[in-house]
Amino acid sequence: MASETVLLEGHIIDSLTLSKVLDIIQREGAAYRIADFSVGETRADVSRTHICVTAPDAAELERILRQIQQHGATRAEGRVRTKPAPMDGVFPDGFYVTTNLATSVRVAGAWMPVEPIEMDCGIVVRGSDGGACANCLPMHHVRAGDQVVVGSEGVRVTPFDRPQESGVFQFMGGSVSTERPKELIVAAIAQEIVKARARGEKIVFVGGPAIVHTGAGHHLEAIIRAGWIDALFAGNALATHDIEQALLGTSLGVQIATGAQAVHGHENHLRAINAIRRVGGIRPAVESGLLKSGIMHACISRSVPYVLAGSIRDDGPLPDVITDSVEAQDAMRALVRGAGVVLMVATTLHAVATGNLLPATVQTICVDADAATVIKLMDRGTHQAFGLVTDCEFLLKELRARLAEQSQ
Repeated sequence: MASETVLLEGHIIDSLTLSKVLDIIQREGAAYRIADFSVGETRADVSRTHICVTAPDAAELERILRQIQQHGATRAEGRVRTKPAPMDGVFPDGFYVTTNLATSVRVAGAWMPVEPIEMDCGIVVRGSDGGACANCLPMHHVRAGDQVVVGSEGVRVTPFDRPQESGVFQFMGGSVSTERPKELIVAAIAQEIVKARARGEKIVFVGGPAIVHTGAGHHLEAIIRAGWIDALFAGNALATHDIEQALLGTSLGVQIATGAQAVHGHENHLRAINAIRRVGGIRPAVESGLLKSGIMHACISRSVPYVLAGSIRDDGPLPDVITDSVEAQDAMRALVRGAGVVLMVATTLHAVATGNLLPATVQTICVDADAATVIKLMDRGTHQAFGLVTDCEFLLKELRARLAEQSQ
């Protein structure tokens, strides 16, 4: 038999964290003993307990400890262990894999936050004792000799606390359903955006081409021009069809104004790409007067940074599209720092890609006409995401109106 004592503290009773930890221990065939228990007396107070976990052998114990660690169970003893990376872009065997939850490592007897936190990365400790720092790094950023955290000893994960205040998102919960009061939720989204702006946090918008296809592009354009968006993530398609609409009045060859198929309209998106390539990019197209309206025009006019991440199926692509996926990921990673609200609309690939880069503390809202998109985002680890199943035209029209009210 092997055993070890872990510490669990926080609002572990009303958040059901204690129940989850004990359930995992029993479900995995181990046993537990509550060594001590201090219960908080007021709503602001935290509770604290030491739990002795016993498993059939050391390997089973390690496996169970790693599971409950994701719910905040911290090993009472032990300093973080590191090994040097054997080569550029390669972690050592047994490296610790991060989640999107707040994480700290114990160095020289003190807890040090891992910054910035991101899921599916490693932790590199630099310096020593008082001058040490812990960084979360994706695999391709690690360099030979970097001291990478291995194992889970000396690592502390802080799960979500119970919500301090009620609201639409807490009331509706994290499940995905079409049966939700959509206007009420859009109003709540607008309020979250306003609150994030007041805190000095960024609002990031992640969008797919259906925004243009459905005729909702002018609503997003107006929201950007009003100054509510601080960064835009999309692919070649959204930008291409936005520019097609601005230059030729169509999206995928369909007249936005009438819904009729334009003659030879299937060629229009290629003609739009070609026009932008001829002048050297979207910014030159705006500055030369070729591009006079649209989502991308609004981004250039308002100095809103954007990342257009390419894919294997792209036509053209536009000169602004980043065709190296690792380079595109790094560009997105840089822009999500400091985000308070991320709104993902009508895109699966870019929603999941962005979700992977976000700390769990970021208010993440995913809107799509297909519930599968929202479910996939949550299944990939972005559990904090709130899903709304509706069409993007309704969302953006209503959000535009709500944010306009806030500006008055």
